[in-house]
Formats: sequence, C-alpha cells, structure tokens
Amino acid sequence: MRVLLFTGKGGVGKTTAAAATATLAADRGLKTLVVSTDTAHSLADALSASPSREPVEVAPGLHLQQVDTQKALERHWGELRQYAKNVFQELGLDEITSEEITVLPGAEEIIALLELREQARTGRWDVIVVDCAPTAETLRLLALPEALDWHVNRLLPTARRVLRAVSPVMRHLAKVSAPEGAVISAGERLHHGLMEVRELLTGDNASVRLVLTPEAVVVAEARRTLTSLSLYGYRVDAVIANRVFPGGEDADEWRRGWVEAQARQLSEIHQSFAPLPIHTVPYLPAEPVGPRALAQVAAELYGTADPFAPPAAEPPMRVAADELVLALPLADKEAVDLARKGEDLIVTAGAYRRVIALPSALARRTISTAVLRDGHLRVRFETGGAK
Repeated sequence: MRVLLFTGKGGVGKTTAAAATATLAADRGLKTLVVSTDTAHSLADALSASPSREPVEVAPGLHLQQVDTQKALERHWGELRQYAKNVFQELGLDEITSEEITVLPGAEEIIALLELREQARTGRWDVIVVDCAPTAETLRLLALPEALDWHVNRLLPTARRVLRAVSPVMRHLAKVSAPEGAVISAGERLHHGLMEVRELLTGDNASVRLVLTPEAVVVAEARRTLTSLSLYGYRVDAVIANRVFPGGEDADEWRRGWVEAQARQLSEIHQSFAPLPIHTVPYLPAEPVGPRALAQVAAELYGTADPFAPPAAEPPMRVAADELVLALPLADKEAVDLARKGEDLIVTAGAYRRVIALPSALARRTISTAVLRDGHLRVRFETGGAK
C-alpha cells in the first residue's frame, strides 16, 4: 500500500494536487482513498462530491472520506475528555463551559490521522492520498507522535505509582477525583495509536510531496519545510511547482513580467531541491473541479512518470554501529544545534526540535564528533560513559 501526503503553504494548491493524484491512481486501476487532515475540508469541493463520514466512491475506484471528528473524538478521546470534564465540574464550572474547555487542541487533525490508521489496517486500499493542513500545522502534527512517546515512556510508569499514592489526598484536599485506571489506559491507547500512525507515515511506502508556487516567499518556506520534515524522519519524494505562467510571443508586458520572475524562482527551486524531481503545473484557464478536470491536471503534473512507485530516497535517519546520520537538507549550519541529555540526542534545526532516543549501543557511548556536511548531520560515538 502506497501512502502519499501533500502539504505546502496555504493557498498554493495542495488540495488540487492531492485530488489530482488520487484521481490518477484510480484511473490506473488502483483502489484509492483520499482523505484530509485540513480542517478547511475543501477536498470534497475539489472533487465536486458530497462529504461523507465513511469512504464513498466518487469516481470509479476513487473513494473520498471526510472524517466525522465528533464521532471519532468520542471513540479515541472520550474517556479522557469525560474525566477532564468531570474535574472541571467538580471545581464549580458549569457543564457547557466544561465541555468547551476540554476540546483537545488540534483534535480534528489528530483524529484524522487515527482514522487514516484505521483505513490502512483494513488492507482495502492500494493507494491512500492525504491532503494535509498547511505546513506549520502539518509539522506540529507529524512531530506529535514521537514527542508524546518520549513523555509517555518516561512519565507514565511513575505517574501510575504516584496516582495510587495521592488519589485519596486529591479527593480529600483538592476536592477532585484522580484519574482511574481506565482513564490512563485510554491515554495509553491514544499514545499507541499515534505511534502506529508515525510508523505508517515514516515507513518504506510513505512519502511527502511539497506543493509550492514559484514565488520567493513560498519557496523560502518550502525550503524550511523540507529540512523540518527530514528532521522528524519523514521522506520527501517530490516537489510540485503549481500555477506556472506559460510564456509565448503573444504574452503582454504584465504576463512577461510574471514569466521572468517565475523563471528565476523555478531555477532556484531546481537548484535547492535537487535531486528531488520537480513537477510543474501551468496556470490553468479555469479552476479544476471534478474528476475529469483533475485528471487533466494529473496528466500535466506527472507526464510519463510513475507517481506511485516506492520512494527511492533513503530513510532520513540511519544508525550504524558507531554513527548516527540524520538528513537535514538545506539546513543552515548556524541554525543547527546538537545537545546530549542522558540517553537522548536533542537536535534543533531552526524553529524545530527533535528528541531522539538513542539505541542502547550508542546510549552507552560519548559523542566524539558531530559534523553537518552535504545536507547530513553525522554524529560519531566513541566507547565510554554517556554524557
């Protein structure tokens, strides 16, 4: 099963690119599901279809799902949310306020990822296409499973022991109920589900496609996004340059100005993102809505390429006997920082940070050298106690 995620700065056309790719997959006879983690939910509009809580066929072989977050929220987060709601009511808040205050930030996007896992488990699909939220939200979302895993593995065993000891005290002094075993188990299930999502999206058959327009601000953000996605362990297998103005002798002065400006940015895109393939889509005369129009976009987008082949790129992080290599393409050396804390390696690239739990063979060693060269951070270890 192939999993493709599409992200980019808001307004660059990532939903159109995702919908066109899904349409092409179905046209090639692949059983295809297209879903969205973007709360704007414009995917159904692009396909000229009605939203559906369950996968519904909108064209031969092409199924669309718009996650019912309220229903899914209760299934994945219900016990935790009910406990929090009860605590706020015990503290004197009314039911409506308690209900509103316990809405999990980013819940819709998280639930969409958990539903994606459920669909992947069915074995029903050859291709799953994910229309992600704009880049900043996507990066926060994709970083969440590993960050939660770090906290859960270190805090949960202690928390269980502490809660058994302080539960009577909480009820007597704080006048609130301590979470029971079922609540903690619900939190563990949520954590386990998100780790399965991460395993799926960082696996050998999953990759991200960056969608951009040839404009300086958009290209700059896409460069940072490539670095950050690699930092968190996600493969990027292609860049899509959308809304490229066609040239021609009949172009007026206004269009010639755009063509020249975009040509400079397209040159920058090819230099920056090489060796990734760069797919271009011309500025279309009309908005592509519906499977037929999207099929035409896909033809322009991919030409004779096979967009569903397994990604050729190596995993962003590789671990050897005495070395950890992390791909950080386009990273500015001045913006990269490395720290060691116990058995964890903390890597910062710009505004984003990843805590990497070192395998036991490296956790017992000290760092001898760390070098950022050719888009790769190489950390070598020597025998000795951890620092």
